[in-house]
Amino acid sequence: MTNEAKPHVYDVLAKAFIQEGVSTCFTLMGDANMNWAARLAQQGCRMVYVRHEHCAVGAAMAYARKTSEVGVATVTCGPGVTQLITALPAAVRAHLPMVVFAGEAPLRSSWYNQGIDQAPLITATGAAYHPLHLPERMPVAIRDAFLQARRERRPVVIGIPFDLQERLWDGPETLPTPSGQLLPRPSPIPPHPDDVAKAAQLVKAAERVVVFAGLGAVEAKAGPACRALAAKTGGLLTTTLPARGLFHDDLFCIGIAGSFTPEVGLEYLAQADLVIAVGGSLAYHAGGGGQLWRKAKTLHIDIDPRALRQGQEVARHHLRADARLGVEALTAALPARSTMWRTEAMAARIRDSKPDSHVFEIEPGLLDPRDAVEALEKALPADWELVNSSGHCSWFFAQMPSRPQDRFLTIREFGAIGNGISFAMGVAAARPDQPVVLFDGDGSLMMHVQELETIKRHRLNILIIVMNDGAYGSEVHKLRSEGMPEDGSVFGRPDFAAIARGFGLDGKNVKRLDDLPKMLEEFAASGGAAIWDFHVSDKVVSPTIRRAHPPGKHRKA
Repeated sequence: MTNEAKPHVYDVLAKAFIQEGVSTCFTLMGDANMNWAARLAQQGCRMVYVRHEHCAVGAAMAYARKTSEVGVATVTCGPGVTQLITALPAAVRAHLPMVVFAGEAPLRSSWYNQGIDQAPLITATGAAYHPLHLPERMPVAIRDAFLQARRERRPVVIGIPFDLQERLWDGPETLPTPSGQLLPRPSPIPPHPDDVAKAAQLVKAAERVVVFAGLGAVEAKAGPACRALAAKTGGLLTTTLPARGLFHDDLFCIGIAGSFTPEVGLEYLAQADLVIAVGGSLAYHAGGGGQLWRKAKTLHIDIDPRALRQGQEVARHHLRADARLGVEALTAALPARSTMWRTEAMAARIRDSKPDSHVFEIEPGLLDPRDAVEALEKALPADWELVNSSGHCSWFFAQMPSRPQDRFLTIREFGAIGNGISFAMGVAAARPDQPVVLFDGDGSLMMHVQELETIKRHRLNILIIVMNDGAYGSEVHKLRSEGMPEDGSVFGRPDFAAIARGFGLDGKNVKRLDDLPKMLEEFAASGGAAIWDFHVSDKVVSPTIRRAHPPGKHRKA
């Protein structure tokens, strides 16, 4: 074989990714990844070229959640890698499988201005890092990275010096067996009969049961089993924030449990004497410390049941099993009940109660964000994909009880704002046939507003709903509760409609909620992307902030 006929290392690496079934890659190119990225595109992979490295990983996170596949992103070495340090911990904590192709500085250079020791930065986030410095082994190492990402459900970053990528290939002519053919596919774990019997005794002794489902219940398709268990025990249903909507059409679902619990949910959780947590991690923000159900015992049904989580005792009773099989076995072991906690009056109250009934004085010309969300829920088509960002406004957007879980994406395990537009792009890439609606705050959207150009260039069908209160919402309310100056948290209301038009998108200022049905009808007919700017009052404080930072605890000057 002549040198002219030989492929380069980057050619073979691109083929290794294609063999892994990679069909979409979120990309920001530089010297250390551009040849590989170009070849990947030539071999049929859809490339979404973003404007910031953080957004490449953020979009890959949402893509992984929506498709249940490994999300793939690529960045260059040095400054390309350092831009990932906020997104990677979020992906780690959300248990999202990802592979990031990152360049490394050339080995042949004694000094390179973008050279940096990348491994400690990446491993500090909880992600794995593998430097690949032997070309002949690189295809196997790539396959192994996909295996690791799937098995451990976390990001794996591979660093490859770009001078090695440019070499002619002298390795094997065939690629290794792809990870999809090697990955073990174990059957769901059934519960032990003795554990089922103990759990059944616990449930039979309880009078007010709440079945609490997390993403593990979603993945195990345990939703119907959880409904049946709640019905047999006469209990209620609730979910974690990421699993919200799993029981959206059940009369006895009290919404989200945790920091985003609506008023009626708080009341009924406080009355519960047994919480059956199914397929959730029992994290603190999901009420895992029992702070919302202080009278209740907790039974955890999971393949890895927890006793302690984030420094708190979360469950003393456990049933190790696949979520669906465990719940089904427990339900079968229970006798019929003669009395029920749930009643028709309770169902009516759940249906008719506002998530938050606190009264605020709304300034003339501004909207109450709670009213805006209620109007949006009524008007938005049922089959559109919804994406909730982070920040103060996310509490309001989460209160859309009619929206099913598979159409509503929430990833906020690291608590960082600024991710919404990245997540929306990832969902749009995963669901190209459906409009995507992003709910975001003004401060969050401004962090990566450059991606509006990406949305325009790739013709992504995304409608961005901005709750514009002219401030960093969480911070301004916390500062006010402490009696501290608001400087630095208030910055005025950007004109997002004009900003959108500057990027070639449609932009509107929404002043009347009654106009929403017609506006949505026109948007659906025209397609494309747009920003709708809702000027909302900064006097409306979410229940999460009110509980954690009650007024009256001001510092004295």
